[in-house]
Amino acid sequence: MARLSRSRIVGLCILLVAVIVLCGGIAWKATRPKPMETVSVTGYLGGEKTGLFDDSEFQTLAKSAGLDVSYRKAGSLDMMDADRSGMDYLFPSSRTAVEYGKSRGVDVSRQDIVFNSPIVVYTYRQVADGLCSTGLMSKDDAGVYRLDMNRVVDAMKNGQSWADVGWPSGYGAFHIESTDPVKSNSGNEYAALLATVMNSGTPATVDSVNRDLPVLQDIFRKSGWMETSSEDSFSQFLTLGVGSKPMMVGYESQILDLAATQPDAYAQVKDDLVIAYPTPTVWSTHVFIALDDKGGKLLDLMRSDDVRKLAWERHGFRSANYSGTDGISRFHVPGTVDQVQQVVELPANDAMQTLIDGLKQQ
Repeated sequence: MARLSRSRIVGLCILLVAVIVLCGGIAWKATRPKPMETVSVTGYLGGEKTGLFDDSEFQTLAKSAGLDVSYRKAGSLDMMDADRSGMDYLFPSSRTAVEYGKSRGVDVSRQDIVFNSPIVVYTYRQVADGLCSTGLMSKDDAGVYRLDMNRVVDAMKNGQSWADVGWPSGYGAFHIESTDPVKSNSGNEYAALLATVMNSGTPATVDSVNRDLPVLQDIFRKSGWMETSSEDSFSQFLTLGVGSKPMMVGYESQILDLAATQPDAYAQVKDDLVIAYPTPTVWSTHVFIALDDKGGKLLDLMRSDDVRKLAWERHGFRSANYSGTDGISRFHVPGTVDQVQQVVELPANDAMQTLIDGLKQQ
């Protein structure tokens, strides 16, 4: 047998190495995980939740689930009447908005309550101290402020001035700013709370709303221009100060979000800003509605422990998973409470629709 030349041996070795490298490359490509296909998801979002959706950690969780999430900001009621072409989800802040949407032809069959937040009132220390002197507000030993809604309603029904309720520096009639009650949820739930207080604390009915509608219209007429976004309203409250907006209705989550995600901004206002829990108050339920399969994938993500944990720890949205196990003291916001007391139910849907229709007329 002829012996192989040195050059042929080298050539065969090179060929063998090339075959091994080629086979290895093919095998590696076959076993390498395929990159997850990302789908774009967009919808209408209540302004108070934009901080969560803009959070880089939320975006990372979404990417891991194969979602590229975007949004358009809209009031909870407004989004139900908006053009839904190309929209995959709606994320209002109340069951009332869901029922309103259903009456407007929105498919709400795929929905779930993913967060909750109580309605609160924001004001400034000088205003709070003045209202405490006349009994409209109180402050307990733990530093928690509470707003007596029965006295508030009486003061507004009787046309009392800011001076009458204990704050002589205020101009004009006493009132509490809110978002537009026919477009935005926080204003709508505030209107429902007023209507319930006027009905002796029992959830307002169609009859009681019709009876009290002139008073309710007058109360909201005193607010003048009203924002359609709770986040825009809160931003204006912080920017314009006590002389322009002495008191406003909002969500508890807004100040918690500010403290957790914008500590420098919170440090500038924390000594003067007061959060007051109305007695009674109502819960805002943030309901996610999937309009198609892409929205359904985002709904699954919103239900996950990771998102609910993030929503509580950085943005102050309560859920069954986390608000009870990780106390509100983590935010270092004075005057907040773990357990919200004296809560009333929202009126039934027919009463809420009567209230919305009645306030549209003014």
